[in-house]
Amino acid sequence: MKKSQHTFLFTKTNYILMAIGVIVILFGFYLMSGGNDPDLTKFNEAIFSQRRIFWAPLVVIIGFVVEIVAIFYAPGKLRKKQ
Repeated sequence: MKKSQHTFLFTKTNYILMAIGVIVILFGFYLMSGGNDPDLTKFNEAIFSQRRIFWAPLVVIIGFVVEIVAIFYAPGKLRKKQ
């Protein structure tokens, strides 16, 4: 019987970076949440706060950048060959 050799596509570092990216994205969506008002007849200015308009989308974009870095990160290929 032959031994099957399973190799993972990514290293442990890649998976850790991916988990960090997901946490950052979820935190950005958490920053976007809120602003509910039980009275739907009046205008709610809380949805246009700086946190929801500027900071939350910036945090989500940073999370996606971390995900892209996690996918393309190759620890062994960055070293110089001697």
